[in-house]
Amino acid sequence: MSALLEVFLQFFALGCTSFGGPVAHLGYFYERFVQRERWLTADAYTDLVAVCQFLPGPSSSQVGMGIGLIRAGWLGGLAAWAGFTLPSAVLMVVAAALLSSQQSWFADGWVHGLLVAAVAVVAQAVVSLQQKLAPDRERATLMALSAVLVLIVPHAWAQLLALLIGGLAGLLVLTPPEHASLQSERLAVPLKRSLALALLGFLLVLLLALPWLSAADRPIVVQQLSGFLRTGALVFGGGHVVLPLLEQTLVSHGWIGIDQFLAGYGFAQALPGPMFSFAAFLGFDLQAGLHGIGGAIAALMTLFAPAFLLIGGILPFWSDLGRLSSIRRALRGVNAAVVGILLATLYQPLWQVGIVGGEEFCLVMVAFVLLVGWQQPAWRVVIFCAAMGRVFLSH
Repeated sequence: MSALLEVFLQFFALGCTSFGGPVAHLGYFYERFVQRERWLTADAYTDLVAVCQFLPGPSSSQVGMGIGLIRAGWLGGLAAWAGFTLPSAVLMVVAAALLSSQQSWFADGWVHGLLVAAVAVVAQAVVSLQQKLAPDRERATLMALSAVLVLIVPHAWAQLLALLIGGLAGLLVLTPPEHASLQSERLAVPLKRSLALALLGFLLVLLLALPWLSAADRPIVVQQLSGFLRTGALVFGGGHVVLPLLEQTLVSHGWIGIDQFLAGYGFAQALPGPMFSFAAFLGFDLQAGLHGIGGAIAALMTLFAPAFLLIGGILPFWSDLGRLSSIRRALRGVNAAVVGILLATLYQPLWQVGIVGGEEFCLVMVAFVLLVGWQQPAWRVVIFCAAMGRVFLSH
């Protein structure tokens, strides 16, 4: 099996089963590509997560693109994105085509069981990463403080602030890791730096052209695509943050009704894969411009384009940056802060939404034991929790 096909199939399987949002996706990636497939080490994975947390765009999708880049070059990054995004994008197009806003099936227990599975997967990731990235009192304290900050200040910028504080604390307090020569090669990417510079240059051109592309005298299709491009370039904080930016861009111009917009967004939250697949729903049914399958594909690719250009442009230079002692100290602090952010998100929103009674608590304990004690793959636990949710959590 070629590396490209292997990357696509692995991420396609995850795209069919990765419920729970971007934080849960990081747990699924860790379980599959670090613990099971061993495509990269835990250190490389956490470095990749830290880099993606600093960049705008869908962080979990960027981590997936980065894993694909490391495994099979720039085509591997595209294969990872396509495999992970395709299942949810197809379902979003089907939903838009049916124009159905009936969502009573959400209450039948299936989705509730999937949320419980996401809690267990993220809890496993928090435990594993804490043991690796915050084992001493300094980093454990930084992890806890990051979690407190994110929970007390419920804004997307609080996560970025926690990472910045973690980096500064690491620079001033922590010591660099041993074996520095090995650390610098953890994120070696088989991508020429000339191509990386070309990707960054192309992104810069697109951003500089945004005011011209968004002008009122441009064709409607160009204006709509520029809205998706602007959102993909500016959104920090992951999937849910995309909602107000897209609403401001599309609904305010009358290109889609607010009821249809919110119906599609509600459906997207019940699907596996990236929340950014919501773009496929919007692109399929926008008025006076993008429409149909072609519109869905164009909207989806435009929204994700900045993420791919950024990750492909940054990662090839990371090995040089990783040789610097100051960068490595800062990154230790950032990694501890990342674990704190995962811990905070485990509680809010995952725990508060998914664990609402004794039945859910019992199910999440069973799922956690299956993952940690019995070493069951995440997809089996997801199916098990969905089935148990249908039987025991229906109301």
